[in-house]
Amino acid sequence: MQPRDRLTAKEIQIATLVWQGLTNKDIAQVLITSEQVVKNYLRTAFDKLGVWTRLELALYVAGHGGANWHVPVGNGLALAAPEWAVPVGEEPQRAAKQEQQQ
Repeated sequence: MQPRDRLTAKEIQIATLVWQGLTNKDIAQVLITSEQVVKNYLRTAFDKLGVWTRLELALYVAGHGGANWHVPVGNGLALAAPEWAVPVGEEPQRAAKQEQQQ
């Protein structure tokens, strides 16, 4: 079992958003939650993956496939970006507002 297989769906989501370069505040806005909740998820993800910093977490995600890093290798799936992913170059606040309008 890979360390990434121990993560919950929310931990995977937050780790991917960290990899995209979002701050805790930005992630909280995208997920419509508090920064403290984001910090709690990050701490448990750090423990499960054996990393100490956001940079190490981002490098872990990048080294294991980027946006689809949580998908097992070799399963033949080609996934589109998850609906919660922030498009490259788009401000997190704008993405959160668009999500609320839908």
